[in-house]
This record gives sequence, structure tokens and C-alpha cells, in this order.
Amino acid sequence: MTSVTARTRSGRKAPPRRGERRGRDGAAWFLVLPALIPILVLSVGPLLYGIALAFTDAQSGRTRSTQFVGVLNFQDLLHDTLFWDSFRIGLLWAVGVTVPQFVLALGLALLLNANLRMRWAARALAIIPWAMPEVVVGIMWRLVYNPDAGILNETIRDLGLGDGRDWLTGLATALPAVIVVGIWAGMPQTTVALLAGLQNTPQELHEAAALDGAGAWRRFRTVTWPAIRPVALAISALNLIWNFNSFALVYVLTSGGPGGRTRLPMLFAYEEAFRYGQFGYAAAMGCVMVAVISVILAVYLVGRLRGGDDT
Repeated sequence: MTSVTARTRSGRKAPPRRGERRGRDGAAWFLVLPALIPILVLSVGPLLYGIALAFTDAQSGRTRSTQFVGVLNFQDLLHDTLFWDSFRIGLLWAVGVTVPQFVLALGLALLLNANLRMRWAARALAIIPWAMPEVVVGIMWRLVYNPDAGILNETIRDLGLGDGRDWLTGLATALPAVIVVGIWAGMPQTTVALLAGLQNTPQELHEAAALDGAGAWRRFRTVTWPAIRPVALAISALNLIWNFNSFALVYVLTSGGPGGRTRLPMLFAYEEAFRYGQFGYAAAMGCVMVAVISVILAVYLVGRLRGGDDT
């Protein structure tokens, strides 16, 4: 056979020759390369450098020499109660934001998917927090939580429920107050993702279920949820990772206080690196956080592979 376009006796096209296959692969890599180079330079490169830095005693200062110390930084982490406290706070923050955020976003997506008047305006308003930088969100909510003139305490006083309190500096209220802000700031992207899944659900399935006498809850359980489940799992996994890696929002609101009650792992690593100059130790913290994120991704991917295309 002299041509790759020639057909076999069964009528099928002959497979491409090895040289032509290599040529196609080379062309594909050439097209992908412009997008791959920034990822390698800005993501993979710093990640590998940070991992290497975790095995050294790198510190700030031009005259300090860097020595290889092996796993000494990781051994110190095992006995660092402050780090594990921040790790526990980070998990509480990530779960405390992700779960209510998903539930509220799902309710909002169902509402925005309904045939309501001025639905377009409601959708536009729902994504406003998404358009605001985290620093701006943090400053705005600091004003809301202001103990003297904040709208929250003013409302409490007007309703006769007390004199209000200092939400961001109270040991018992700082973390819940920050979690509320995280939920509010992260709802738009979750809502948009779930709304896209709802709009891709065939309306005929809902109509058929309604004709069979299925109520609203049964239609949601048997029709809506199976259709949006892949989107729900994906956005929940991403939200858990994003929330665990949060920095700017909590830094602007509390800077990790009071008394470390809102010191997330990323804040702790930042302080070790840029306040105390312990770059190697901070890099070891970063490696631990990367390992946790990798576990979360692995669990998600294994669930997808076991469930097939329908999960």
C-alpha cells in the first residue's frame, strides 16, 4: 500500500506510518508549546525550586550561606505545635467555607434557573462578589464588622439585641466572622458552575417526571442531582483547594489574629518566610500543603475514574 489514505480490503483507512505519526505528534507539541512554556516557567519551575529549598537552611540575608540539611525542616515541623494548630484552623476554614458555600450556591442556582421575571438582573447581581478583588472584599467587610460604626453592630443596636461586639478581634467570633466572608466571596463561581449544569439538564426529563407524579424533591433527587453531580463534585474539590490556600482575604481581615485564631497555614508560612526570614522552613510548610492538596486531588480523580463518565 503506497498511501496512508488508501483503504484496506475491509473498507477502513490504513493506519498512518510511523514517520507520519511522529510528524503529527511534533506538530501538536509545536502548537501546545506557547501555552506550555508559561506553565513550566511560572508554575512548575517555582514548585520544583520550593521543594528543593525545603531541604536547605535558606534564610534571608546576603551574607548567609545555604546548606543542605536533608529532612531536618520536616522533622522540626512534626514538633511545631503552632504549625499544626494553623493546619487544624486551615481545615476548619476550608470545610466551614466550602460546605455552606455549596449548599447556598445550589439553592441560588436553582432559584436563578427558575422562570422568574427579571432573572437576568438577578444573575448579574449574583456575580458581583466575583468581580471584586479579595483585598477590596476584605476592606469592605472590615467596615461591616467595625465595632463602633459598622453596619452589623448598628443593626444589632437598632433592634435592641445588645451593644454589638468586636467581631474580628474576639477569640470566639474571629474565625466564624471570617468564614462568613469566605462564603459570601466564593458563592458566585460555585453558583455559575451549578447554574451551567442545571441549564444543560434536558427539560424533557423534568416534564416526564412531573407527568409521573413526582414532586419537586423527587425530581431533584432523580433528575436534577444526577445531571449536575459531575459539576458539583468538580467545583467542590476546587473550592476546597482554593479555600485551604486562602491568603489575601484572611490577611486583610485579621492578619491571622487574634492570638492566631485565624492563622491559616499559608499565613503561617508567609510569616516564617517574610517576617522571620526562614525560607527553608517556610518551603517545608509549603511542601506539606502541596501534599495535602495532592491527596485531595487524588481522592477526587479516583472517585471520577471509579464512577465512570456519569459521576
